[in-house]
Amino acid sequence: MIDTHAHLDSTFCDISRVVGLKAVILAGSNIENSKNNLLLAKKYSQILPVVGIHPQEINDDINLLEELVKNPDSIAIGECGLEFVGEVDKERQEIYFRKQVELAQKYRKPLIIHARKAVDEVIEIMAEYKNLSGVFHCYSGGKKRIKKILDLLGEWYFGFDGNLTYEVGLEEVVKIIPRERILAETDSPLLTPEPFRGQENRPVYVKYVYQKIADIWGESFEKTEEIIDANAKRLFKI
Repeated sequence: MIDTHAHLDSTFCDISRVVGLKAVILAGSNIENSKNNLLLAKKYSQILPVVGIHPQEINDDINLLEELVKNPDSIAIGECGLEFVGEVDKERQEIYFRKQVELAQKYRKPLIIHARKAVDEVIEIMAEYKNLSGVFHCYSGGKKRIKKILDLLGEWYFGFDGNLTYEVGLEEVVKIIPRERILAETDSPLLTPEPFRGQENRPVYVKYVYQKIADIWGESFEKTEEIIDANAKRLFKI
C-alpha cells in the first residue's frame, strides 16, 4: 500500500505511523513544511517528499520554491491550486498556482492539486497547459467533471481519502472513474476513515481506503492493492 498524500512534519512521532506501507508521499503546504518533508525523507526510507505552497499559504515567498523543486529527492510539486472558501484573494491564489504549474512543466514533475470549491476554475486553468501530469487530491468534483479532467492534456488521476468510507455519494463517483486513474490517500492528520473517524488520522489507515475501493469495485483487497499501487508508481515514477 502507498499513501499518496499525507502531512506529517508536525505530527510525526515514530515509524509505527508508516509500518506496513511501501511508501508515504508527503505533500507540501508551505516553504518551511516542504523543507521538513525533505528532511524526513532523509530519516525514513518510506517517506517520499513533495514540495509546494497550498492556496491558504500564499504569504510565503514563491520565489524560494524553485530551489526545493530542483532537489532530486522531491518527487512532485504541491499541494497547490485554488480554495474559494470564505474571504480569499483569488487573484493571488491563481498567481501562486500558475507559477507552480510552470515549475512542474520546467522540471517535469507531477502536480498534486488542491481544488476546494474551485474545481471548475482549476480545470479551466489546467486546460491552458500541456505536458503535465498529476492528481486531483481529495477529489470533490462529482461525476460531471470526471470527463473534463480526463480530457485535459497529460495524465490525470483522482485521489480518494478517508471520507470515502462515510460519504455515500463518493462511492458512485469512484464507480465511473477508470480504475487505472485512482489513488488512495489519507490527508493525515485529517479526514480519518471509519472506524477511527473523529480521531487523528495516520498513514497506516490508508488500508481502509483501499478496502472501501475494493468493496466498490467488487475486487479482492490484493487485486485492488496491485492496481492502486501501480497507479501511484506510474504517476510519481517511484
